[in-house]
Amino acid sequence: MAQAAQPRHLIHLGDLEQDELRDWIDLSLSIKRSGAAPALPGRTLGMLFFRGSLRTRTSFEAAVHQLGGHAINLNAASDFWELEAREGVVMDGRAPEHIRDAAAVLSSYVDALAIRPAPAGHSWELDRRDEGINAWAAHARVPVINMESALWHPLQALADTMTMRESLGELAGKRLAITWSHAPEPSSPAVVHSLLDAAARFGMHIKVAHPPGYDLDGEVMRRAKAASERAGGALEFTSDREDAVRGAHVVYARSWRSLEHYGNSTLAASQRSRTIGWSVDEQLMKLGEDAKFMHAMPIRRNLEATDEVLDGPRSLILCQAENRLHSQKAVLTRLLGR
Repeated sequence: MAQAAQPRHLIHLGDLEQDELRDWIDLSLSIKRSGAAPALPGRTLGMLFFRGSLRTRTSFEAAVHQLGGHAINLNAASDFWELEAREGVVMDGRAPEHIRDAAAVLSSYVDALAIRPAPAGHSWELDRRDEGINAWAAHARVPVINMESALWHPLQALADTMTMRESLGELAGKRLAITWSHAPEPSSPAVVHSLLDAAARFGMHIKVAHPPGYDLDGEVMRRAKAASERAGGALEFTSDREDAVRGAHVVYARSWRSLEHYGNSTLAASQRSRTIGWSVDEQLMKLGEDAKFMHAMPIRRNLEATDEVLDGPRSLILCQAENRLHSQKAVLTRLLGR
């Protein structure tokens, strides 16, 4: 019997060659302008959420439906149970089932699996390995799509890149400022990691501003730096928000956890209490070059950014959110389309 071909996964944007990445963005823009043919008749997407979702779940389910397919949503908190990702362990803990068994079973029911795992949150060195999503990819016989792991959020980055292309045209040489923003419960750095990956590969000039102690993952930064150099762009890091935003075409705000104190809530809260001023207002936006404002949402109004910025004419946050629908249609068309 011939061995089945390995399925194509989307775990991070590194799974796409540069010409493929550009093609997927072009297709996303085309779908938004002209609509998409029903490329998924008879196809089923299984969606497994180990933590909450608003935009990702709704936009993915709508995308599958509008392409003529069907989505099945499962939530770990109510629809099934914790799953074990580690190999070779004696399963005498909370998880009654291993991902290798769940992946094999679900692969016989659906045509693709979209997974949002839940990092443990105790150790960055452990969580950055993304053992959960990688276990699904290793054991599934259908494509696996990462709906945000500890390290990566490729779907958000595709929509963000689409949004910047839509607003700015070609991205090479355009200036992107990514600024950390204050929030009582910061997110993972996955959104910023994938945004850096995409923007660097398109040759953007990127400045990342954050308070001391909020460095991003070292390996991700080295990878983005190398990609930026290959594409003729630039990547800089600073603790000066005004320097980062000055002359920028896009200001992208995002709160992310301190990896220095990852898993230590007491030290992390103490560190975060010294960053109250890290917010985006009109005064900061005026330093850009007719800068557009972006944020992946959810966003805490008048904390991460002011109402004036969020509801103003330069805000792209609703466009970003809508573009999740179109870019995910492109993902599904390329991975599953007939």
